[in-house]
Amino acid sequence: MTYRDVASKQVLIWACTAVASRMPVAMAPLALVFLVRERPGGYSLGAALAAAYVIGEIIGAPVLGMRLDPARGRRHLAFGLAGGAVGFAGLGVLAGAHPVVLGAFALLAGAAPAAAAGGQRVLLTSLVPERAMAQALSAESMLMSGVWAVSPVAVAGLALGVAPRVPLLLGAALMAWSIAGHWLLPAGWGKGEQGGEAGRFRVLIRAWPVYVTGAASLTLLGLAELTLPALLEQRGIGVGWSGPMLAGMAVGAAVGAFLYGLRPWPGRLRTRSVVLMCGMSVFVTLAALIPGAAGIAVALVLAGTFQSGALITRNLSLREAVPPGAVAAGYSVMYAAAGAGYAAAGSLAGGLLQLVAPSTAILAGVLLTLLLTALGWWGEVRRGRSSAAGNLPVDTVAAGAEGAPVAGGCDTERRL
Repeated sequence: MTYRDVASKQVLIWACTAVASRMPVAMAPLALVFLVRERPGGYSLGAALAAAYVIGEIIGAPVLGMRLDPARGRRHLAFGLAGGAVGFAGLGVLAGAHPVVLGAFALLAGAAPAAAAGGQRVLLTSLVPERAMAQALSAESMLMSGVWAVSPVAVAGLALGVAPRVPLLLGAALMAWSIAGHWLLPAGWGKGEQGGEAGRFRVLIRAWPVYVTGAASLTLLGLAELTLPALLEQRGIGVGWSGPMLAGMAVGAAVGAFLYGLRPWPGRLRTRSVVLMCGMSVFVTLAALIPGAAGIAVALVLAGTFQSGALITRNLSLREAVPPGAVAAGYSVMYAAAGAGYAAAGSLAGGLLQLVAPSTAILAGVLLTLLLTALGWWGEVRRGRSSAAGNLPVDTVAAGAEGAPVAGGCDTERRL
């Protein structure tokens, strides 16, 4: 049960494919702002295009995720990534088009590949022994932290140094390349289900506590990111420090993911999740209250460390909560929930900053996060009791299926 269990040629191919498909996603919001910022009212239009992109993700992830067939996942992922490549290419080629046309392409670019992240995560876990699930998800988290740390720098450099449309054209090329990468990987990650979409929907709805907690972590993260420039200004610190501080937060997330996968941790997954969420909340609170730049930076790094661990526990909890054939759909729903949480953070930040100081806005976000965490924990406890009483037999079957040994391994979480 070490990272050596994850190291293989197939996982390396998966990593390259995942980076190629998710780098455009990380680049998109900022790239859309740079694309139209020189137009009249460009920043407002850029924000609207970014909103259309996020709305596409929120809609596309659950709708397309429900239709992912474990036996033919590659075909479904390829179609979605092809649609995303068309959307990004349209934005880059038709950069001067009417805002409605750009909005339609942004919506397509967000919606079409929205289920890819969930499908790729399940594909990764099918490539490693069952005993290495935590290590595989930790490795994915580290990889994606790197993607999200590099993408803003790449967008700014290309948009300002070459042309505003180049980041979007690069996104289209990367997404198209990722389609080819999938043909070097297995065609699917399991057998198809017998229950159909209706049965899958009922199973996924029962896992709502996992989505609530996952959305809570992204809500707090989003609020911290979006209010950081205003907080620095409130403290008399140059707003230019917000970029390095957020990069440090991403590095902290990568470190946290690595540490999580190093060893088994005690306690139930839901208990670990609450502890990690509370730890993240503590350090975000400290970031809001500390007056110095160095203290704020350290607090954000530690908040990122706890946040990545919390997300990994949510991914592991989801694997326990749904049958194997519905895990990809479950990840897609959680992706949509996280996107909704981040979008809600933007709206909350915009509203609160009109009424209160930035530090107070962050503290309000911490309170909301703790309430959502408590709600998710209560839902998981209640759901666990019902499952033990035999009221949710499908979940008992799911847990048993997920606990089956693979390649001679055993379920790590079964011993925690």
